[in-house]
Amino acid sequence: MNSMKIRRTAIAVAAAALLPLSLAACSDSSGDTKAAAPSTAAEDTATTGESTPAGDTMTGDQPFGPACAGVPKEGAGSFDGMAKDPVATAASNNPALSTLVTAAKQAGLVDTLNNAQDITVFAPTNDAFAKIPKADLDKVLADKATLTKILTYHVVGQKLTPQQLENGSFETLQKGMVTTTGSGESYKVNDTANVVCGNVKTANANVYIIDTVLMPK
Repeated sequence: MNSMKIRRTAIAVAAAALLPLSLAACSDSSGDTKAAAPSTAAEDTATTGESTPAGDTMTGDQPFGPACAGVPKEGAGSFDGMAKDPVATAASNNPALSTLVTAAKQAGLVDTLNNAQDITVFAPTNDAFAKIPKADLDKVLADKATLTKILTYHVVGQKLTPQQLENGSFETLQKGMVTTTGSGESYKVNDTANVVCGNVKTANANVYIIDTVLMPK
């Protein structure tokens, strides 16, 4: 009887000794699994961060506005194509600016615009010129001095960023002043013209395409 009690006591002692070791082993195994999970998640996050082109979109240096969708995706008239040419040449490759290009030729300003350095051009679309009664537009196109004043009123002698347009006043090559207001992707010039495709880069200018022709005082 005493022998059986001694044997049971020995077994109980051995079991008690082994139990903590078993629990420790389970804890270590579980800990390894949990440690691996955050590491995998971190790797996934890093991979996602590297593959996301967020750096490009966060620069705020891209063309913007509803009319930008109409710009060709490829060729000389695309954003990449226009960035390689001086401003008058770049405008000639954009079908929406054909009236402006014709007017610049009539005024003899093509070389002046192409040879200028670091300028901003507020470029009226064909629809902007179409707002002017045809008889008045034809009269202006035939008057080189008046046409030159109007066109040079659309040119500022520095490259303007969208941030500078938020509340700005700038002297033009015509010597008059233009004012700009807005934020984000919505800007106005002289409170009359909306920027419909802004921050378009050419080799020598920043271009803001507008929906109304600006008239100097």
